[in-house]
Amino acid sequence: MKNLIVYAHPNSGSLNHFFKRTVLLSLQKSGAEIKVRDLNQINFNPVLSLDDMNGQRMGKVADDVKKEQDFITWADRIIFIYPIWWTGMPAIMKGYIDRVFSYGFAYRYDQGIQKGLLTGKKTIIINSHGKSNAEYEAMGMDKALALTSDTGIFTYSGLEIQEHFYFDKADRASQENVSDWENQLKAAFKIGDRESLLK
Repeated sequence: MKNLIVYAHPNSGSLNHFFKRTVLLSLQKSGAEIKVRDLNQINFNPVLSLDDMNGQRMGKVADDVKKEQDFITWADRIIFIYPIWWTGMPAIMKGYIDRVFSYGFAYRYDQGIQKGLLTGKKTIIINSHGKSNAEYEAMGMDKALALTSDTGIFTYSGLEIQEHFYFDKADRASQENVSDWENQLKAAFKIGDRESLLK
């Protein structure tokens, strides 16, 4: 299985960086093909410009966007790793979605009916956030996040969501928490790759 990791966090000492490393090592052990796009490291431009918008209408995209789209086309599975900031994606990840998941590439409309174009590809989303899962559930934020990201972006584009991890209280995580999360990720990728080999 060809795996594309799309990662957004500027701090190499962050928990998200640890998640990326855990996923990378797990995939390497399984012998899977892997490519990593560290959006901060490559200095991805997240601003959807008027040129971008006009180009999308004509089926044209900027060279930096085409490069990212080629990575997505190559991949069987896309793994998104990013923190939840202000109840959403970091700006650089949102800008990646705005520019790379463009009309005619990630979705289109056929006679007014929306169609996702990334069908046949799988995705796993890994998020950290500061509040507890219980707090998110109490305020309805768990449903809001699932609606805006899972439904509004990933399934909208035709991706099949294998798992969406929400690792909570990340700013005060204990070593026990981190070990548990590490084991969850290792298990998820081991199972996912075994299933793909059986198909």
